[in-house]
Amino acid sequence: MANKLWEKNVTVDDGVEAYTVGRDREMDLYLAPYDVLGSMAHIRMLESINLLTADELTALTEALRDIFDTAAKGDFVIEDGVEDVHSQVELMLTRRLGDMGKKIHSGRSRNDQVLVDLKLFIRSRIEDVVDAVSRLFDTLLRQSERYKDVIIPGYTHLQVAMPSSMGLWFGAYAESLVDDMSVLRAAYEVTNRNPLGSAAGYGSSFPLNRSMTTDLLGFESMDYNVVYAQMGRGKTERIVASAIASIAATVGKLAFDACMFNSQNFGFIKLPDEFTTGSSIMPHKKNPDVFELTRAKCNKLQALPVEITLITNNLPSGYFRDLQLVKESFLPAFDTIISILDMTGRMLSNITVNTEVARDPRYKYMYSVEEVNRLAASGVPFRDAYKQVGLAIERGDFNPDYNIRHTHEGSIGNLCTDQIRARFEHVASQFDFATYHAAFNRLLGK
Repeated sequence: MANKLWEKNVTVDDGVEAYTVGRDREMDLYLAPYDVLGSMAHIRMLESINLLTADELTALTEALRDIFDTAAKGDFVIEDGVEDVHSQVELMLTRRLGDMGKKIHSGRSRNDQVLVDLKLFIRSRIEDVVDAVSRLFDTLLRQSERYKDVIIPGYTHLQVAMPSSMGLWFGAYAESLVDDMSVLRAAYEVTNRNPLGSAAGYGSSFPLNRSMTTDLLGFESMDYNVVYAQMGRGKTERIVASAIASIAATVGKLAFDACMFNSQNFGFIKLPDEFTTGSSIMPHKKNPDVFELTRAKCNKLQALPVEITLITNNLPSGYFRDLQLVKESFLPAFDTIISILDMTGRMLSNITVNTEVARDPRYKYMYSVEEVNRLAASGVPFRDAYKQVGLAIERGDFNPDYNIRHTHEGSIGNLCTDQIRARFEHVASQFDFATYHAAFNRLLGK
């Protein structure tokens, strides 16, 4: 039998096949469990419109559950000569059940098949990203509270500016992740819509029940217009990649700070020895390689939405093979961002914070604004107070008061940790993962 769903009597040139398939079979292994789940929902719908018998549905469901178990264990293989995951699943069914296995493709195309595979994959991996972000968020807030009284200089233009704190620093990145989660929540909403039944982008003459497959797969709703369902290929990936890039931007900035703060010229933190590497020539060196690689990986992820845009932005409506290339960069991005988040959490949990930074005389002028404000609070006009302190600095007789008195919301003395956590938990609660888990369990008979 042909190992390509579309193959008839003409054999494709081997060089052409290798060029067009590229890494697609490798990428399809990411999608294997979800391809099976999509097929399980599809055949239940086919039985409901009398394109399969009840006995055929039972046999096909049992076989697909076995294939799912193989894929879930990581043992699913796309055999040599088999074009993609869809062909492999159908081949396995046909070997086991004969012509019955060929019936599962009624009313769909590989176009909507890969669309639903991608949506199911993305939805599941977004849940993994949410879990990883939550872990890092907890670490950041815990460290913010732990070091809330450790004063460090804040900077503008990389010049010493005003007093900050390690509590503010950790908490700033925690709150940044809240906004990143809001972006990810929007991407999840775009993802959580069912494209199955759009076929090749123009629907089917079969009386498909798309609402049924939407419910069976735990989607919030469907992509209603079949042409738009196909137009969503590439667009969904770009939107999700933008959400991943937003998280990467937060962590990348943190990584830059950590490299800088760890250097001898700053000395605000000390990275654990087991997380640093040495020099082949300089015995004293302890290099922040983990954060340097984190910074570079975050920059790569921030390029991903642009890469997807450049692949897809000159395509009209309908399917084109260009879209295949999106998978090569997009599918592995989830593993990358999760590893970044988890490694960053490990690093931050094990750093040593220098609690005496603020007493370094290099930083005494960061207290100048504190003195200006003290004078202004005592009745001196602000501009006069500013000039008075400025002249004292010029004369070299400025002596700072090291007691910091910040009380407003979000300042050194009032980090608003509880409010930041409440915002995070509110956003996180809006991801309805339970619905799709319940739907999958029903399909799998659990």
